[in-house]
Amino acid sequence: MLQQTQVDRVLPKYHEWIEKYPTLGALAAAPEDEVSKTWRPLGYNIRPRRLHAIACESVTRYGGELPGDEATLRSFKGIGAYTAGAVLSFAFGQRAAILDTNVARVLFRVFVGKGDPKSHAMRRHLWDVSRTVLAMRHVFDFNQALMDFGATLCTARKPQCPRCPLRAGCASFPFDRS
Repeated sequence: MLQQTQVDRVLPKYHEWIEKYPTLGALAAAPEDEVSKTWRPLGYNIRPRRLHAIACESVTRYGGELPGDEATLRSFKGIGAYTAGAVLSFAFGQRAAILDTNVARVLFRVFVGKGDPKSHAMRRHLWDVSRTVLAMRHVFDFNQALMDFGATLCTARKPQCPRCPLRAGCASFPFDRS
C-alpha cells in the first residue's frame, strides 16, 4: 500500500484492509470486485487484483502462507525485486536488499553523486550498492532506517544536508572536501 502512496492516505485503508482480510485465506476467499472496492481510493488499481491473485495462489500452492524465498516470491505476478526484498527483510527477517525511491536517492547521493540516477545502468549499480552496504544483522532495522532517512532527511526536494550525519563522506554534499 505504501508503494508510491503517502502514509496519511494509507493508514485508514490499511486498518480497513486488515480488518476485512486478516489472512491470505480471507483475502483469497473474498470476491475480487470487493477486494478492489476496499482498495479504493489508493490508486494503482491493478494492485488489489494482484494481491488477490497472490493470496489465491498462496492458499492453493503454499497452504495459505507466503513463501519465504526470493525465487518463489518473484514468481508471483506483481512481485519484483523491491517487493521480494521488502517481504524477505520485513516479514521474514532475512538479509535482503531493497531499493525503493527513497533508498535509491540516498544511495545515489551518498555513494555515486554523478550521472543519471534513473537510468537502467544506474539502477543496476544501485542494486549492487544496496546489497553491498546491507547490514549483516538487524536487517529489518537497517532497511527501515534507510527508507526513513530518505523520506525525512535526504528528501527529493530540500534535503537537510547540513543536519545529515553522512555529509562528511557524501558524494553529493555541496562543498569542497579537499
